[in-house]
Amino acid sequence: MQKFTIYLLFLVFLASCGDGIPQYEKDHAFWLDEADLSAMEQDWGSPRAKLSCDGNALSVGGKKYKRGIGTHAVSRLMIKVHGTGERFKGAAGVDDESGKQASMEFFILGDKQVLWQSGLMKKGNAASEFDLDISGIDMLALYVSDGGDNIHYDHADWLNVRITYHDSVPEVVHPHVPRPYVLTPPPPAEPRINGPSVYGAGAGKQFLYRIPATGERPMKFSARGLPAGLNIFEESGLIRGRAPADGTYEVTLTAENEYGKDSRKFKIIVGQGLALTPPMGWNSWNVWGLNVDQQKVKIAARAMEATGLADYGWSYINIDDGWEAPERDETGFLFPNEKFPNIQQLITDIHNMGLKVGIYSSPGPSTCGGYPGSYGHELTDARTWAVWGVDYVKYDWCSYGDIAKDQSLEELQKPYIHFREVLDQVDRDIVYSICQYGRGEVWKWGAEVGGNLWRTTGDITDTWSSMAGIGFSQDGLAAYAGPGHWNDPDMLVVGKLGWGSELRNSRLTPDEQYTHISLWALLAAPLMLGCDLAQLDPFTLSLLTNHEVLAVNQDPLGKQAIKKYDGVRYQVWTRELADGSLAVGVFNIGKDTPVEAFNWDNDDRRLRITVGAEQLGLTGIHRVRDLWRQHDIGTFEKIFVTEVPHHGAVVLKLTKEK
Repeated sequence: MQKFTIYLLFLVFLASCGDGIPQYEKDHAFWLDEADLSAMEQDWGSPRAKLSCDGNALSVGGKKYKRGIGTHAVSRLMIKVHGTGERFKGAAGVDDESGKQASMEFFILGDKQVLWQSGLMKKGNAASEFDLDISGIDMLALYVSDGGDNIHYDHADWLNVRITYHDSVPEVVHPHVPRPYVLTPPPPAEPRINGPSVYGAGAGKQFLYRIPATGERPMKFSARGLPAGLNIFEESGLIRGRAPADGTYEVTLTAENEYGKDSRKFKIIVGQGLALTPPMGWNSWNVWGLNVDQQKVKIAARAMEATGLADYGWSYINIDDGWEAPERDETGFLFPNEKFPNIQQLITDIHNMGLKVGIYSSPGPSTCGGYPGSYGHELTDARTWAVWGVDYVKYDWCSYGDIAKDQSLEELQKPYIHFREVLDQVDRDIVYSICQYGRGEVWKWGAEVGGNLWRTTGDITDTWSSMAGIGFSQDGLAAYAGPGHWNDPDMLVVGKLGWGSELRNSRLTPDEQYTHISLWALLAAPLMLGCDLAQLDPFTLSLLTNHEVLAVNQDPLGKQAIKKYDGVRYQVWTRELADGSLAVGVFNIGKDTPVEAFNWDNDDRRLRITVGAEQLGLTGIHRVRDLWRQHDIGTFEKIFVTEVPHHGAVVLKLTKEK
């Protein structure tokens, strides 16, 4: 009898070892870490079964777990339970590998009701357990919020998560993927000159401008009033040479083909700075990361020309981190690495297309990718890039924080002031992009230290919470933007992205991508594509080739949009334009709740929004034009009503009737 009792106790001990879950429940449960995790959406990285977000053992509050899912806020997953579930058990917590400031909140929802929430959790907190009766529930949803402070290293764990059920086996639900739709009309066969109406240059500096024009080729270009020292190539529309003395030169550009011709006034403004309208182009980081190489950059340049993007004013081909040799030579010169066998020839080839080239460095000893930075070699690097023909420099913060004396405003500004002084010593116009992620409210002093643009935020990712969180937070910064100095809310995350790994389509829905481009255009933001230009589908190309929306971004008045109205589910933004009209963005932002984070019924959740003239500060009768569809939709005096898809946008131009 004693031996039998010992044997039973031994069995009980075995059953309680490990995760402490009874064997019967293990055999009759649906385990989430055995499900198809490709259905889980998250704002950074990919979910991992039985591992943390970074691929380590699951660990919360110092305790290790063998089973569960490692994810990253903001995270969403839906599970179809078919009404035959019994209990939903497990725990949730902040993984120990998270950043020091990580915070998040976990929610479990059932049929649009919150069944359980963890409360705000931080790194070091013990996991919060749950055991829920889910009888009769059809659809469960798991949601992890960012705790209200963005997603910085918010590594979240769902631990020992399982559903006991009878009859129908639970199954994860892949998110509904809306079909893309094209609003931008195709360009006409006759010539149409696009792009900015002003262009800045430095006196005596090398000058390169490609007239952006759509229409059937062949096409011939001319420029009446072109100052001495500049010449136009009539077949390509390239204007090259040396910029004249300081002053404003009014030129008439003309493009002509067999279907007709188009002429446009164009001002070359010398001596009043560069980037008089926000730069438009491509950057290698969001698609290739550190895997960038010379061939990939050349393909991007050719694609910018072949797809017609260059005909709308897209002009910069920017090489981000990863071009540098592992170390400098004995003279301090930094060569490109083996992936760039002839970078100077690459730049020459790109210039011959009428496009421009950017490069990347850091004021610290090393870049974000671990390559040599410009610290102690600033003048050498600037002179080198000028000889190569570089037109744009992105100057990142990485590693400078390790050598800064403190985090004072003086220390934040110091490396950027110094590099401005260096750029002023070289014989080349180089647009100066300050990238230090908004430290010290850089928008208040970025222009003072000589920047042409400055990052106002951390890195963007291709999710609604990231893109919308960044874009809609730019309100209040308009006073610091204008011709030659722009707030930069980071690159565009449309098209095929990868950050150096396997490429995939942007996770933003089509409606969210319309919001992305619309908002960045209204914000007078630099427009830097981060996708594979060689794989642009018709939808993405239509987003990037709407000349009326792009004209808002490139408006020479340079006024950044302001938020005029903030409703429960929508926002209205306005931007004054140089011709006296008003650009208006109406955005359906949804409602920021865990329930609204999911599309329970696969519907488009459209919203009818009423906008009043008084709300916009307008009087009189105004003509209303839909810029995405490029057609007039009537006039209004007091109110207009528009229908906006969930997370979508409508962009209007209001012109007062005379």
